[in-house]
Amino acid sequence: MLSKYKVLLWDFDGVIMDSMPIRSKGFELVLAKYPKEQVDELMAFHEANGGLSRYVKFRYFFEEIRKEPVTEEQVLVLAAKFSEIMLSLLMDKGLLIQDSVEFIKNNQENFQMHIVSGSDGKELKIINESVGLSGYFKTINGSPTPKKQLVEDVLAAYQYDKKDVILIGDSINDLDAASFNDISFAGYNNTELKRVSENYIEQFTCNPDQ
Repeated sequence: MLSKYKVLLWDFDGVIMDSMPIRSKGFELVLAKYPKEQVDELMAFHEANGGLSRYVKFRYFFEEIRKEPVTEEQVLVLAAKFSEIMLSLLMDKGLLIQDSVEFIKNNQENFQMHIVSGSDGKELKIINESVGLSGYFKTINGSPTPKKQLVEDVLAAYQYDKKDVILIGDSINDLDAASFNDISFAGYNNTELKRVSENYIEQFTCNPDQ
């Protein structure tokens, strides 16, 4: 399926690294002083919207769940605490999803590859460097820029033909970013996406023709 494309845009959490449980733990730790039922509500939103950034999720927590205003400065403070926790826990090769990582390593010469993630961009660069993956990607892109914009920016910067590009992700937000930019999408590691996406990858193979 992937052999007809020249450019692969990769989501990170849940696609390259099994980091979602740790990110969930991060939200719980950062928001530990707030009522558990409110944090649980955020966890449900977080798990349903894996592709959204922590900045969006912290704003959602205050504005939609707690029904109170939150300043940009407050969001940045919370995001910095979250990032600190993530860097202490995610620089771990044991969390890599071997199926996708082996494909990436074996197909570096066959595709142009970029990461477009809802996770913090600076944090992503540090994590990928620490687990030895940085060299496989032309760029590593993350929040606070929204994913739709990240994809648009990569397409514009490299002047890719949209028919040559596919985004691989595990959330509806990834599908939305692909649709918004008029490129193909393949779901992975989330069987719910089979209902809404024409393409779904059950398992990567080293050969993109298979």
